[in-house]
Amino acid sequence: MSSHTVITVTATVVGDVYPLAAGELAHACGAEIDWVVQLVELGIVGVPEPGASPDDWRFQSADLQSALEARRLERDFGVGLDAAALILALQNEVRRLKAVLQAEGVRRS
Repeated sequence: MSSHTVITVTATVVGDVYPLAAGELAHACGAEIDWVVQLVELGIVGVPEPGASPDDWRFQSADLQSALEARRLERDFGVGLDAAALILALQNEVRRLKAVLQAEGVRRS
């Protein structure tokens, strides 16, 4: 006798056409809206209209990636969001500098 396991996967496309609301971003990260507000205040994620209320905020896939990375840093290393913001900024700068160096290497070859 064989048994079968059925797994149902639900996916949401995030992008220009289907951005995430603040509540959806919070839910995706297992957090509350206040946490998302902190992400915005620290510059971990950005909002297109800074004067808008959190109910009007919309986030793209890059924001989701940054938020999930901040959450992982909190969980795995016990860092606060201010430290997570610094770590993420440094990671982005390292990536940018590597790309510049790689482009320079290509031009010299």
